[in-house]
Amino acid sequence: MSAEVKVSMDLSLDQYQLKKESKVVKVLIYIGLALWTFINLFPIYWMFTFSLKDNKEIFGENVAGLPKHWLWSNYTSAMNTGHMNVYFVNSIIVAVATILITLIAALMATYAITRMAWKLSGTVNAFFMMGLTIPIHASIVPIYVTLSRIHMLNTYWALIVPYAAFALAMAILICSGFMGDIPKDLDEAARIDGCGVWGIFFRIICPLMRPALATIGIYTFLQCWNELMFANIFNSKDALKTLPVGIQALSGQYTTNWGPIGAALVIATFPTLLVYVFLSKRIQESFIAGAIKG
Repeated sequence: MSAEVKVSMDLSLDQYQLKKESKVVKVLIYIGLALWTFINLFPIYWMFTFSLKDNKEIFGENVAGLPKHWLWSNYTSAMNTGHMNVYFVNSIIVAVATILITLIAALMATYAITRMAWKLSGTVNAFFMMGLTIPIHASIVPIYVTLSRIHMLNTYWALIVPYAAFALAMAILICSGFMGDIPKDLDEAARIDGCGVWGIFFRIICPLMRPALATIGIYTFLQCWNELMFANIFNSKDALKTLPVGIQALSGQYTTNWGPIGAALVIATFPTLLVYVFLSKRIQESFIAGAIKG
């Protein structure tokens, strides 16, 4: 056998071995991804099955299995008796208003800080960044006193204003990273074409900031949607309660029917999943952009 034939055989064997090893690696990766998917989806499955059981099944042997009797009446009880429909609408109003105020304020503040030349821009930016150092629940007393003096307690604004104020610092931080990398030559070209400050802001800056806005929107939504302390203290009227407070109220003093609570948790979780499904592409774009900038 010639030396060339031996070399070709060795190369073919090496290629076969590499292909075999790559297949094994792919199989292990798929197994790991499947396991990770199961770990992340199991709590959602458990919560859904939990919402369709009675107390006997929940605390009995059938903890993680499918319910023997599918109690869809738990959802009816949560909506009618627990008034989850009212609390759901309240949470939507608070969340949407908070997101809109945060996005508008963060965009305008960041535009002034990063795109305009004025002496106190750095000082104002540092002032906003100080908000990241203040724990949201450490300011309950002064906020409560302030809201009481201006007669804003037991209104939607009692939650919207503090939520937006505490979300503003992180929103400006995210916007600054994106807006700072937008070339200022675009502003100059727009001015030559006759655009004013507002034209540059709405026609150039805002469209380029969509990935950052999606990130801020999801962050702010989760922050105000799941918040309990402020909602429990600043709003005592049943007609203005949000979902976290309403779910807490479903727990009885002596006995608790856990099925409707599970149904209420499913109702409260569904919007967060829906928001992420529609905005996940923008979130991925923001992560990719951030990685490229880094």
